[in-house]
Amino acid sequence: MSDPSFYNDMNKAQVVLKRVKDTRDKIETYNRIKENIEELELYFDFHKSEGDAGDEIAELIRKIREELDGFEIKILLSKEYDDFPAIVELRPGAGGTESQDWTEMLFRMYARYAERNNFRLEITDYQDGEEAGIKSVAFTVTGDKAYGYFKGEHGVHRLVRISPFDSNARRHTSFCSCTVIPLIDKDFNIEIKPEDIRIDTYRASGHGGQGVNTTDSAVRITHFKTGIVVSCQNERSQIQNREKALNILKSKLHRLEMEEHEKKVREISGEPLLNRFGGQIRSYVFHPYSLIKDLRTNYETGDVNAVMDGDLEGFIYAYLRSEYNVR
Repeated sequence: MSDPSFYNDMNKAQVVLKRVKDTRDKIETYNRIKENIEELELYFDFHKSEGDAGDEIAELIRKIREELDGFEIKILLSKEYDDFPAIVELRPGAGGTESQDWTEMLFRMYARYAERNNFRLEITDYQDGEEAGIKSVAFTVTGDKAYGYFKGEHGVHRLVRISPFDSNARRHTSFCSCTVIPLIDKDFNIEIKPEDIRIDTYRASGHGGQGVNTTDSAVRITHFKTGIVVSCQNERSQIQNREKALNILKSKLHRLEMEEHEKKVREISGEPLLNRFGGQIRSYVFHPYSLIKDLRTNYETGDVNAVMDGDLEGFIYAYLRSEYNVR
């Protein structure tokens, strides 16, 4: 940072400055916890000799436990792409209106979680269901460690409930797939040749800004080799939608390369491929009892209303700990 040319490339400078801030925050938190533990030892000594300070000890233990939990999450969120924004896509499984309604419920859950944790959620593509719910939705989440927090939601989410659309009040099972990938930097080295893609424009619909339906500003990009299709319609300008869609396509292509590389490594090493893409990760049971359980970590809760209102911290922290085998 003391190099005179440090600020010549502002993008690289911002990356370094953020890394410095994150590292400084970790060191300061560590030192603060260390000081509190030393203070706690003094209180214990005082309690042994004077038989007092019980309230101060209890309050300090509560404070240290809270700081340790937060510090642990900061350390766990240190993998390569955890700092990046997240691209999240929700698509209903078979089941028509049932699954589309479930997709809308999940979208609301993530929107509330983002709101509770000061993340910015921006819809890039949205298609209403035919009768109710959502046929598909894609959105980006930006904020501190956005991908790190959302990456554990990648997979299939299963719902069991009494259907509000069934006149006979029968129990139904619905599925929704959630795809989460990091939104890579624009300068990331992924080359997309013009002859490898087709770009279509169409009139935006559903969620969007004022005048979203008045021009053919929405963009859909199809990548021939992989079959990946990316749509963006939230910007009012076709150029802006095209640029954002290309950036999302680059992110998806990079994720595909990562998955292929991981698959080859595991085939060579003989290690089984766990938590495969598309695998069922969580079960939400609303009837005949109330229980939400993560099938990877076995973390569960009976407070389904709180979870559907965005209280996902327990599931997210359990997943992050499982990545490092932390119990």
